[in-house]
Amino acid sequence: MNYMDNYKRWLHSDALTEDERAELAAICEDDDEIKQRFSCYLSFGTAGLRGTMKTGMNAMNDHTVAYATQGLAKLILDENRAADGVAIAYDSRYNSAKFARVAACVLAAAGIRVYLFDALRPTPELSFALRELGCVAGINITASHNPKQYNGYKAYWEDGAQLPPEHADTVAASMESLDIFDDVKLMDYDEALEKGLITLLGEEMDEKYLAAVLAQAINPAAVSAVADDLKIVYTPLHGTGHRLVPEVLRRLGIKNIYTVEEQMVIDGGFPTVAKPNPEYPEVFKLGIDIANRVGSDLIIATDPDADRVGVVTRTPDGSFATITGNQMGALLMDYIITAYEKTGTMPDYPFAVKTIVTSELAAKICTEHGVKMHNVLTGFKFIGEVIKNYEAAGYGTYLFGFEESYGYLKGTYARDKDAVVASMLIAEMTAYYKAQNMTLSDALTALFARYGFSYETNVEIYMEGLDGAARMAALMDGLRNNPPAEFGGVSVTELRDYKTGVITDCASGETSETGLPSSNVLYYKLENDDVIVARPSGTEPKIKFYYLLRGADEADCKLKLDGYKATLDAMTK
Repeated sequence: MNYMDNYKRWLHSDALTEDERAELAAICEDDDEIKQRFSCYLSFGTAGLRGTMKTGMNAMNDHTVAYATQGLAKLILDENRAADGVAIAYDSRYNSAKFARVAACVLAAAGIRVYLFDALRPTPELSFALRELGCVAGINITASHNPKQYNGYKAYWEDGAQLPPEHADTVAASMESLDIFDDVKLMDYDEALEKGLITLLGEEMDEKYLAAVLAQAINPAAVSAVADDLKIVYTPLHGTGHRLVPEVLRRLGIKNIYTVEEQMVIDGGFPTVAKPNPEYPEVFKLGIDIANRVGSDLIIATDPDADRVGVVTRTPDGSFATITGNQMGALLMDYIITAYEKTGTMPDYPFAVKTIVTSELAAKICTEHGVKMHNVLTGFKFIGEVIKNYEAAGYGTYLFGFEESYGYLKGTYARDKDAVVASMLIAEMTAYYKAQNMTLSDALTALFARYGFSYETNVEIYMEGLDGAARMAALMDGLRNNPPAEFGGVSVTELRDYKTGVITDCASGETSETGLPSSNVLYYKLENDDVIVARPSGTEPKIKFYYLLRGADEADCKLKLDGYKATLDAMTK
């Protein structure tokens, strides 16, 4: 059927509520909107689903959530894993609780046991819970840090990481074989509870999760040494960190925790911020006001599903500045290694993991301390795979893993980034430096002095609209088929095409293999060791260009960056 046929079928379907039919009737003369909603389904991939909340095939609603869950149910049944069950969690967004119930009712109708959290919880607790319960899979209803009109559906497998590509492909293929109305079955929620097909998870799981998080503290004595003077401001940005982050900080020994009360309110509209993203300095405004009033040097913010964490720290001139995801990853890597060394508890065969778009500063730190660093594709599931491979081999100790996009994990209790454990480690690290009369800004300056200055940033090119995907593909094809020989006058010495899996030495023409799974990513290494990476987003209509630079200082790096961006601008126009 074409998009108009799909629209008419939905408009007249008995499966829709009166409100949904009224919503569709209201767009009857808007051909572009009808085309956008009904030309295709939301794509199901390793990141699950993500889209705006409205009625239609290409959007997040009860029907598309049920449709995806029916596909997941088929995978579970085909693997004879129904009895192992599925854990389900959700965040603070509009409709998240409802979508979670819809998913639970589809699984129950298929005879699959469900463990549903009784209220909103952080994403990493979902990863922990499914591992703790021995579930075959997990579902989390969240759109992470996206704007309020978005929601999403993350699917996890038994290891606690998001679905591997082969399972995501199986679910997608199953969905294509199903009719969204005729083949999707739901059990009544109360009936599923009564029959024991749905079990609610509560505080008992919280306690187990918090114990696992607190076990990752390395040197709590660093906190107790300055507990009377250390002051930390925290905001959950209206999301799931509101309860467990302050609690884990208290249990660590932090006495003076100041929360941003306006942002402790659970609200899927995120009324105090334009976007609930801790990468953006503007979300810290209310926290900075509190910090200045109480004399705190640090504000911690977590995103709505509490898998990402951002901070701002006081600088020598008294103002506050953001510590980027790359910088915080390097600081934590250095602190974790230092804390283990100072306490004499460094484990055998330590290793760490980061993504290919993440600064090499953390790798340099690891090299100096004899810690093995692994580079993987973007996505925490790939960090989880490295952990799993070491476990299967029976040796090695995972120290830390992170992405430049403000996601960190210490410990193997979960296989997704965890803002709860990261907040705890940031607090412990802050205490360690406070005892030396240093803020995290001072610590970062000292880190650069020891290992060399690095500067990372990215540029996003949005390609929205019906032809957005085609334009993104065309741009990547152009970069791939006609690779630039230089950026800003600096020669490209190595090209890594992660889609083909080939590394090309630009001078000799010799090739080798990347050794990583296929992914639509292009990596350019320049003769001065700077790196530029092009990668389409998996959840938004944009291509991100990452700049990983080394230099004498920020001014030096920014001068080079201007030249690199000018070359890129000329190529993408």
